[in-house]
Amino acid sequence: MAEKIATRAAYGNALVELAEKYPELVVFDADLAGATMTKGFMKAYPDRFFDMGIAECNMVGVAAGLSTCGKKPFVNTFAMFAAGRAWEQVRNTVCYPRLNVKVIGSHGGLSVGEDGATHQCIEDFAIMRAIPGMTVLCPCDGNEMRLATEALLNYEGPAYMRLGRLAVETVTDSIDGYTFEIGKASKLAEGKDVTIIATGMMVQMALKAAEALKAEGISARVLDMHTIKPLDEAAVLAAAKETGCIVTTEEANVLGGLGAAVCEYLAEACPVPVVRHGVNDEFGRSGKAEKVLAAYDLTPEKIAECAKKAISLKKVSC
Repeated sequence: MAEKIATRAAYGNALVELAEKYPELVVFDADLAGATMTKGFMKAYPDRFFDMGIAECNMVGVAAGLSTCGKKPFVNTFAMFAAGRAWEQVRNTVCYPRLNVKVIGSHGGLSVGEDGATHQCIEDFAIMRAIPGMTVLCPCDGNEMRLATEALLNYEGPAYMRLGRLAVETVTDSIDGYTFEIGKASKLAEGKDVTIIATGMMVQMALKAAEALKAEGISARVLDMHTIKPLDEAAVLAAAKETGCIVTTEEANVLGGLGAAVCEYLAEACPVPVVRHGVNDEFGRSGKAEKVLAAYDLTPEKIAECAKKAISLKKVSC
């Protein structure tokens, strides 16, 4: 059975694992080290860890300053606060001067569960995508999260990465030919009838949907779009031309996120049917994560249904 680990936990482990290799790495937290899983780094490297208290805006500003001194700051808080409360500082203090600060938003999406709508950040992809020069990532599992963390340490410039609270199945380490590169989608399954483009924990659901579709004689390609910005336009274009229709799936508002990015590009490059699957422009609610996800149709079954709809809409070619 595949390992199950929350991407926040995998990220916390990666920080400790990579710290010796990257002495410039410094970690900031806003009084949430036990939740964001930076507590391991705090214990192992107390001189390189800064708990800024419940002062997210100040945290971003201090990290920006340290980045000008050659450090590689990773600032950590809940996605709701990273993308919401500190947005002005992220935009003006980090992205405008293009400083080397990585903004890490933990507890993203509906799978935050019992914390409810106020903390179930579904807007972060759209908010961070809108900032010029910002790179936006959402790894799907523990293996990919570790690779993404090191890739960000080697990437010069601002970036936002979403972490999840819920433990998820690790899948990418068992897929032949899997590689990770910022800005490049990972093809996890071949297919000719429809392409499912997924990000975050929806990748695992997309793979399950593809298996269910296969049993019905439908061949579904699965792309793991761990980098939402910059979008891998080449992979999206190839999918549009070769399969003729696309489903996007994300644990986020369908407005402004992955689905929007794909539609914006294909509208100009290769108009084919695109069915966006995600949160349909509504707030979340409190409950067990699995039940909340099911209540909002964030399931493999719904992805498969969307794939059939996309196939039925095939009317154009390019």
